[in-house]
Formats: sequence, C-alpha cells, structure tokens
Amino acid sequence: MKILVDADACPRSVLQICRSVGQRFGIPVWTVASFNHNIISDHHVVVGDDPQEVDIKVINLTEAGDVVVTQDWGLAAMVLSKGARCLTPNGREYRPDRIDFLLEEREAKAKIRRAGGRTRGPKKRTGEDDKRFEACLLRIIAETFTNT
Repeated sequence: MKILVDADACPRSVLQICRSVGQRFGIPVWTVASFNHNIISDHHVVVGDDPQEVDIKVINLTEAGDVVVTQDWGLAAMVLSKGARCLTPNGREYRPDRIDFLLEEREAKAKIRRAGGRTRGPKKRTGEDDKRFEACLLRIIAETFTNT
C-alpha cells in the first residue's frame, strides 16, 4: 500500500497529514505535481505542465490497495477501477457506486460553463476539513489492514 497525492492543487495541510499518517503506519507517501510546484516529499514525481500529465502519472503509479488523494473526479474514477481507494482533500471518499453520478454532474457543469454560464467554486477550506480528511484517511487504512 502507498498513499498517492495529486499534489498540483492539494492544500499543504493535507500533504502534512498524509506524511504524518504515512510515517505512523510505515506507508510510503508519493506526491505527483508539475514542475511549477515546490513539493517536499520522500517520493516526489515531477511531470510537465500539460493539462493531464499529473493524472496520467498518478494512474500509472496506482495499484490495487493504494490510497489516492485528489479533487479530480475523472482521476478518481480511473483509480477506483484499478482497485484503489480514493478521497478528496476535504475528507470525502469517492465510492464506485457514486462515481458515475459525479462524472455526469461534472459534464453538466462543464456544459454550463462552455455556454458562458457560471458554476460555484469550492468553499473556503476550514480546520474541520483537515479533521475530516485525517479521519477518513485513518478509516480507509484501518479497513485495509483489517481486510488483509
């Protein structure tokens, strides 16, 4: 098992939580980001700045049983299909039974934006988001260890 972080848009507090939890349980934490970001990590992979380069690298590094942290619903769908668990930096786990709905919602919002409309952005991050993220990550790890 490893924790893979789509680090391009990941809050620093989430990266710190991943490193802390990884150290506590002996799980390697891998970060992937474009060369535009300065990420400090034991296992950091730098890619170019093409729009999907980080996602492709995360997909290629992901194996069944890994935990992936991303805000990208499309990337989440891909890693779930590989047998990995996936959660958002806000501490919500992506589920295989709900990912189709999220992808449909993403397409509907993109259609609105292409037509000149506006959609809401993410809410301002709070300390509660960090607590929820850590609790979700710990739950996933506990479930993984009890199922093996």
